[in-house]
Amino acid sequence: MINLETTKSYKTELLSGLTVALALVPEAIAFAFVAGVEPIVGLYAAFFIGFVTSVIGGRPGMISGATGALAVVMGELFINHPETKEFLFLMVIIMGIIQIIFGVFKLGKLVRLIPEPVMYGFVNGLAIVIFKAQLKSFENKNFQQITVMLVIILLVMSIIYFLPKFTKAIPPALAAILISTLVIVILDLDTPTVGDIASVKGGLPTFRIPSIPQDITIWKIIIKTSFILASVGLIESLMTLTLIDERTNTRGRSNKESIAQGFANIITGLFGGMGGCAMIGQSMINIESGGRKRLSGISASIFLLFFILFGSSMIERIPVAALVGVMFMVVLGTFKWETFNVLKKIPKSDALVIIAVSIITVFTDLAVAVFVGIIISALVFAWESAKKIGVRSYNREDGALEYDLHGAIFFASSTGFKRLFNFDVPQNEIYIDFKDARVFDHSAIEAVNWLTEEYKKRGKVLHLLHLSEDCRILLKNAEKIIEVNVVDDPHYKVSDDILD
Repeated sequence: MINLETTKSYKTELLSGLTVALALVPEAIAFAFVAGVEPIVGLYAAFFIGFVTSVIGGRPGMISGATGALAVVMGELFINHPETKEFLFLMVIIMGIIQIIFGVFKLGKLVRLIPEPVMYGFVNGLAIVIFKAQLKSFENKNFQQITVMLVIILLVMSIIYFLPKFTKAIPPALAAILISTLVIVILDLDTPTVGDIASVKGGLPTFRIPSIPQDITIWKIIIKTSFILASVGLIESLMTLTLIDERTNTRGRSNKESIAQGFANIITGLFGGMGGCAMIGQSMINIESGGRKRLSGISASIFLLFFILFGSSMIERIPVAALVGVMFMVVLGTFKWETFNVLKKIPKSDALVIIAVSIITVFTDLAVAVFVGIIISALVFAWESAKKIGVRSYNREDGALEYDLHGAIFFASSTGFKRLFNFDVPQNEIYIDFKDARVFDHSAIEAVNWLTEEYKKRGKVLHLLHLSEDCRILLKNAEKIIEVNVVDDPHYKVSDDILD
């Protein structure tokens, strides 16, 4: 018996894949031009990376291929070091190896350290980047061509917006592309098409051993660039994965995706592709079109290969404006419009991170933006945590002086911690209770050591209460100064190289 729900699901996935494939063609060609390589190199990358990651990746529904972030890195390299261009495929393979190592050592979980303001900035910045990329389609066009393009764009955006209100039988983006193509063919309108950008036609990709440099200087450039490409690719992929998780209320597997990205780039490098990673624009098209499973990504790759081998004449007739309209709708759906309200309610430091990451993403690249955002967030957190350390002092019944600490003691608060104590007190016995405090790192340990030495110089007996076992091991002057409370003493670890 035929399961209608399963059949409907397959249909949705396949149609979504077709929509994505149509949108992949001009993007892959454009990114190939940015990287300074032949269009077919970008198309092969889109096929191999999209297919491999869809089959074995950790995020079903996410689309990968040749991307602008990696293309920019490659393009700048070839401009500054044109002698490295023949080693592109070797760099892509090394990039893939690095990404596999990253995934094998389960470093994909580091994406969890990315704060929410960085995610906001990443998404908004990327939406602006996608929007800016579409504006290039209007360059060197006359008034009539621009007018026709704008009309087609409005037609496409209207179809995508209104069609789901009437039927969901076909992805709105696919319907918009087909209708707009028929319009320009029937009316014989003068507007740029995919074929005007470059030919899509090509043969089957062939296996090739990449060129190996003999010069150690070139090797250094290749290794350095491969690390940059791997980092940019992983950051963009894992952050796109996180975004899709939020949109679909599901959870992808970041380490599995890192390994899949690595294998995809190795295979791509061996078959003449330029390398790539997750594509947020195409991924959003897929999700909005109903693609949730591996079939959508696999079918998108196979459709793309079919276009290269047999369907180039049809694809080349698609108006560029139709694809621009689709991407404009992606921009509208990707940008977090609630940011404008959120900025009024969140701390100024978080607002600064959102704005900074957005701007840096637009004017530099994603990897730099994310790193800067994380650093700003970490510094703000350290600063705020450092200000929250305090102490309450009082005389015990036995006449000794006790300090009850509260707060986090670490590199940023260690100086403030030292200033909390008075060494010229009349009491000869001093108690410091760490029950409501936390010793985090080696800087904190050194601060406690310094404290014990200062009291020791003045001939006073110091008792440290409720320190963890690890802290006691690391303290140089721990003998005879720590009063152990077996029942209440905490058992947490201190982040310190001495323990490794």
